[in-house]
Amino acid sequence: MVSLLAILLVVGIAHLFRDGSKETKEVMAYDFSSINVAKPAISEMFLTKNVNSRPGTALNRINGIVIHYTANPGTDAEANRNYFDSRKDFPDEAGYKVSSHFIVGLDGTIVQCIPENEIAYASNDRNSDTISIECCHPKKNGKYTKKTYQALIHLAAYLCDKYEIEPEKIIRHYDVTGKICPRYYVKHPDAWEKLKSDVDVYLKKSLKKTKAE
Repeated sequence: MVSLLAILLVVGIAHLFRDGSKETKEVMAYDFSSINVAKPAISEMFLTKNVNSRPGTALNRINGIVIHYTANPGTDAEANRNYFDSRKDFPDEAGYKVSSHFIVGLDGTIVQCIPENEIAYASNDRNSDTISIECCHPKKNGKYTKKTYQALIHLAAYLCDKYEIEPEKIIRHYDVTGKICPRYYVKHPDAWEKLKSDVDVYLKKSLKKTKAE
């Protein structure tokens, strides 16, 4: 006969792995056919085609999303877009090659610099299979404003839905090269995990809304 102590031990171990410090993460198998994230307001301000910021190279597959910060405190989305565009006037050299698909402004404005079917010069070895999002920030610490953050979550969820990308495949520039970008979310890993969790929540809410309709 199984002793009461043995039963309690088994229950206790199960509880530890469910609720304790060794909790295993729940992995949601996304059925993207049942998700419908509305497209956020996006201002298309495509860069001039040039070798340094918009080479026009086809992006044939999209396996992830890379998040950045502008490292230019207090500037807005259009100013950073214009900086990327100005690279057309520079020599064809590695140091001048920089751009991003999207820039999210301090007020939540989203500017698209490069079509999603072209590569951007943003994420080094991952330029060939990712979409990049630059985010503006008011201070040197790189923390996004509430409006920037909310717009980023919406945009990221929309892109996840569109290209069937799970939130775990949203990465930082730091995760590609070790560069401290986006600064605040490298220095605060808990905030980074929350950001990805917020995208996950946005997708799940869209799933529930779709089912209700």
